[in-house]
Amino acid sequence: MEALYHQTNKQVHEVQSYMGHLETSDKQSVHLVENEIQARIDRIFSNLERLEIFCNKEPPSKRQNAKLRVDQLKYDIQHLQTALRNFQHRRYTREQQERQREELLARTFTTNGTHKKILDVANMLGLSNTVMRLIEKRAFQDKYFMIGGMLVTCVLMFLIVQYLT
Repeated sequence: MEALYHQTNKQVHEVQSYMGHLETSDKQSVHLVENEIQARIDRIFSNLERLEIFCNKEPPSKRQNAKLRVDQLKYDIQHLQTALRNFQHRRYTREQQERQREELLARTFTTNGTHKKILDVANMLGLSNTVMRLIEKRAFQDKYFMIGGMLVTCVLMFLIVQYLT
């Protein structure tokens, strides 16, 4: 039992060091490292099952201590398993965000479809074509008033800064 315990404890420490490599590995090799860690964790779990069987075969005076040591190993490996799952979840979320970002950057936005939908809604509400043309004309004129107002404001601010400072 002692040899298996020490071997399993050594494997736990190796998995911990691999977890450090996981954070620093590049995108291509991260899957390989994750698979290696998961395989080692699976081997450790099988060793822990054998250790539990050996614990029950220990003499009653040593059984309590042996169970505590095996339970500590279980606790450690469960934390490592959780840490691996958290890392995989963060990586998956990050990759999904990158894909969404790329999709948004690749998408072309046009207002033609929106304008047509607004006209369809207005027609459903009963607005006539004449009223719609007046609204479009007013929106076009308002755009020029807004640009003109911004230019006048900028000129005034420039003149105030020049002559009052």
